[in-house]
Amino acid sequence: MLHEFAARGSIARTADALGYTPSAVSQQLAVLEREAGTPLLDRTARSAGLTDAGRRLAAYAERILAMVEEAEADLSARAAEPSGRVVVTGFPSAAVAFAPALARSLRAHPQLSLLLRQSSPTEGLQLVRSGEVEVAIVDDWTGRLAADLGGLNSTLTRTEAEETDPAQGVLSYYHLVRDPLVLVVSRTHPAADPERPVDLRELRNEMWLAAPAGEPSREAVDRLLATVGVTPPVPSEFEGLETIANMVTRGLGIAIMPRLAVGAYERRLVVRELPAGLDLARDVFAVARTASLTRPSVSVIVSALRAGARSMSHRAPAQETREEREEREAREDQEHEAREARDAHDAERARVL
Repeated sequence: MLHEFAARGSIARTADALGYTPSAVSQQLAVLEREAGTPLLDRTARSAGLTDAGRRLAAYAERILAMVEEAEADLSARAAEPSGRVVVTGFPSAAVAFAPALARSLRAHPQLSLLLRQSSPTEGLQLVRSGEVEVAIVDDWTGRLAADLGGLNSTLTRTEAEETDPAQGVLSYYHLVRDPLVLVVSRTHPAADPERPVDLRELRNEMWLAAPAGEPSREAVDRLLATVGVTPPVPSEFEGLETIANMVTRGLGIAIMPRLAVGAYERRLVVRELPAGLDLARDVFAVARTASLTRPSVSVIVSALRAGARSMSHRAPAQETREEREEREAREDQEHEAREARDAHDAERARVL
C-alpha cells in the first residue's frame, strides 16, 4: 500500500489503482503508521505526502518487491521453456506497431501467453514500477533519456549506447527506435509529388490536422513549425493520431505526425520526410524491472520488441518517383475493382442459391 502511494502521489490515485475506496486506503496507511511507530504521511486538509520516514520505508518496500521478483525470476529461469503470462503496455501507436513482433514470439513459445494493453507513457512507467505489468513501451520527446543512457560512458555514440546493457537500478531501459516527425498528405495532394521539395511555408494556409493542445506530439509539431516561422491557422484537433491519419487519407487536411503513428494507413497516404535540419524525433524505449529480466518469459518479450525495432529500421520507406507512385496507384485501383467484382459475383450467386 505504501509503495503504491509513493508511486501514485495521492490517496485518491492509489485507491483507483488498487480498486479500493479512498477511505479504505487511508485506514490501511493509518494502521501501517501505528505498526511503524512513526508518522509516515504528512496530512493536510486537501492532500497528503510522505514524511522522511515514509520515503525511507517506501524505498525498503520497493527493494523487498524487487527481491521477491528476483526470487521468482530465479525459479522460472530454471524452466526449460518460457511459460506463463506476460503483460505488456504501450502508447497506442507503439502497441499497434509492435504487436506483430510480439505475436511472432508467441508462435515460437506455445506455453507463453500475452496481454497487450494501451496506456500513456507516464502510466506505463508507473505500472512497471509497481509490478502490474512486466514491460512498458514508452516514448521521450526531450532526448534527455537517450542522452542519460549514453552518458553512462561519454565516449559512446548513440548507436553504441543502445547496445550497452542499460540497467538503471530498479528499471532497465532498452532503446527501440528513433521515430521522426514526417509530413503526411493525401495521394492527390500537390505535396505528394516526390519530385517537389517539401516547403512548409507554402503549406501554411492548408487545412492542418493535429492532436489536442498539450499532447506531447502536438507540442513537438508546434516547436517544429515555429522553427521555420510557420504559424498555420488554428488546426482542427483530434484525439488519436490514427484518427488524424485516416482523415488525411480522405483528403480532409494535412498533418505532421510521428512516423510510427502512420501505421496501417501508410499505403493510403503519402509520407514525406521533412527538410534537412528539421529532424525532430522521439525516442521509443522498452522498460522492464531489472529483477524480472532473468525470467525467460520477460526476456523473450524484450528480445521480440528489439527484433521488431530492427525490422522497422531495415524497411525504412524510400521515396517513390512519380512513375512508381502512378504504377502503384493503378495496381491498387485494379485490385480494388477486382475485389468489388468478386464481391458482386458472390452476392449474385448467393441470391440465386
